[in-house]
Amino acid sequence: MENVTSRKALIGHQMALLTIIGFWAFYALILSLRAALLDFPAQAVLFERRLIVALVGVLVTWILYVGLRMADRRPLGFRVSVAFLGAIPCAIALASANFYIFNLYDPISLFKDPSVGRSFEDLKAQLGLSFWQEIADISVTHYFFLIAWSSLYVAIGYAREVREAERKTSRFAQAAQDAELRSLRYQVNPHFLFNTLNSLSSLVITGKPKEAEAMIQNLSNFYRTSLSSDPLEDVTLEEEVELQRLYLEIESVRYPKRLRVSINIPPELMNQHVPALILQPLVENAIKYGVSRATRPVSITLSADRRDDNLVLSVIDDGEAVEAAHVGGNGIGLANVRDRLEARYKSAARLDTQSVKSGGFIAILTLPLSHRIAA
Repeated sequence: MENVTSRKALIGHQMALLTIIGFWAFYALILSLRAALLDFPAQAVLFERRLIVALVGVLVTWILYVGLRMADRRPLGFRVSVAFLGAIPCAIALASANFYIFNLYDPISLFKDPSVGRSFEDLKAQLGLSFWQEIADISVTHYFFLIAWSSLYVAIGYAREVREAERKTSRFAQAAQDAELRSLRYQVNPHFLFNTLNSLSSLVITGKPKEAEAMIQNLSNFYRTSLSSDPLEDVTLEEEVELQRLYLEIESVRYPKRLRVSINIPPELMNQHVPALILQPLVENAIKYGVSRATRPVSITLSADRRDDNLVLSVIDDGEAVEAAHVGGNGIGLANVRDRLEARYKSAARLDTQSVKSGGFIAILTLPLSHRIAA
């Protein structure tokens, strides 16, 4: 952990140093071009001294950077204040160095003709600028230059924090979505278990031990299969259909004369991936509202089809007519399916339901194909 932390800090230092050097190289280049365009005398000497000022600038800006870095994790307003206030002493120090290099250290050598140099000194004397006035004048220029670099540093740091916050938000959102999917997935199993135990109780009460034993065995197989998979992972349509087959076998013990099952799924669609147990609430719905209320045989049909780039799954029963409240899908089962589709696919998937006036109910799931099918 220490190695990772130090490596991150080193990268930060390198970026800061590169921007500092870049800023002062730009400073030296601009002033040198200006001097060349205005045909200043002693340009070679001026360039040398300008490089020395730039090196001093790099050092002073690095000190400012250290101060800004100490305020890295503080509020943005605090960092801006540190930048504006910290740049003041740095600008004064830099202006003092600039004044010494250009005005106190052998200024006459800047001119080929010593008499010109002396005239320049006399002109400065006539202007009557004191030492502190010249320092203040130079400090203002360097202050805004330092503020420009500080603003860049603060902006880069703030942008990095925003990206980190976005990544954390994304991770938290993903974790929340995963938790939601787990919750919705496990919400199915207790609901199904409650209904199955009711059926098992009815068989025991009515004296049907063999049917009760078969139901227990099927229930054990169902839970062994369904709970062994990760709630966040999809299963193949073949595996999902097999789970529904187990469920329907459990219910066929309860309704041996009323339940008819038909499964029509093309073999080429069997390896498509779907959320685990996504069909179970729909099949359970058909049992609850179609088969259990009927006095005649009721057929439940599971089918699959491909429409463009979508996988269309249908659960259809021809049981008794269903009331409008059920068609609206306000029950736990249909709401669970819709919530899982929203969490998993957003707007790319949907559940459509329709009541048949003559009797029966249709539930149609439309999902994106998990992979393309060869034509």
